[in-house]
Amino acid sequence: MLTSDEVRHIAKLARVGMTDADIERLQTQLSNILEHFEALRELDTEGIEPTGHAMPMSNVMREDQAEASLPAADVMANAPHAEEGAFRVRAVLEF
Repeated sequence: MLTSDEVRHIAKLARVGMTDADIERLQTQLSNILEHFEALRELDTEGIEPTGHAMPMSNVMREDQAEASLPAADVMANAPHAEEGAFRVRAVLEF
């Protein structure tokens, strides 16, 4: 079982703040996760190719095709607020 100090260390590495109650809860949960990895480690995987996915995957997207852009005037016509050919938005960051 992980110690509370080990859980605190993991939280610090992940830059996650935790209360003592969080530490206690995660101590059990993370220990259970590690036990599952130990069970997986016992499996014989000799001759099994590593895979990224359990099922074969193929790209279902169309190929990229260059197309003409919309005229700037048409795009700006849909803007609630425009100024000098650009969208005007409220500042989201303050310094």
